[in-house]
Amino acid sequence: MNALRYLDFGQSRPLLLLIARIAIVLLFIIFGLPKMTGFDGTVQYMAKLGAPMPMLAAIIAVVMEIPAAILIVLGFFTRPIALLFVFYTLGTAVIGHPYWEMSGDAIMPNMINFYKNISIAGAFLLLAVTGPGAISIDRR
Repeated sequence: MNALRYLDFGQSRPLLLLIARIAIVLLFIIFGLPKMTGFDGTVQYMAKLGAPMPMLAAIIAVVMEIPAAILIVLGFFTRPIALLFVFYTLGTAVIGHPYWEMSGDAIMPNMINFYKNISIAGAFLLLAVTGPGAISIDRR
């Protein structure tokens, strides 16, 4: 048990949790900005994917990937927003990367992205459990 003591990150824990929050949502912010600035194209892309109600799906995507992601970085309402991200990320995995319905060269990249989304959902679940840490609006 003495060896486990070294896994406690002590004073660096708040900074590490901030870095983790930024890392988890960076992908969403980077790809959310073009969704927001090219909103008509986002709606068309959602329709092409077969997303139900493409306009609503595009609005949800932009809201989750920009303002909700920024709230995660700030550590504001972190736990409930992280839970929303779990479901959002699982939904985008199923709707955006249905590799089981594909053939040929499309299977592997979509399988990778599907499981990447599963991993990201796991990170959000972990964030919902651990909370944002001391460097957050939630803790102030």
